[in-house]
Amino acid sequence: MQKIRSFLKNSKGATAIEYGLIAALIAVAAIAAMKGLGTQLSNTFGNVSSKMASNS
Repeated sequence: MQKIRSFLKNSKGATAIEYGLIAALIAVAAIAAMKGLGTQLSNTFGNVSSKMASNS
C-alpha cells in the first residue's frame, strides 16, 4: 500500500507529459505559421516575377 501511495504522489511523469504536450502545441503552431508565410511569400515572388517579365 505504501508503494502505491508513493507512486500516486510522484509527479515527475505528469510533468514530462505536460512538457511534451506544450512542445507539440508549439510545433503545430510553428508549422501553421510557416505554411501561411510560405504561401504569402510564394505569391509575392510570383507577382514580382510577372511584373519584371512584363517590363522587359
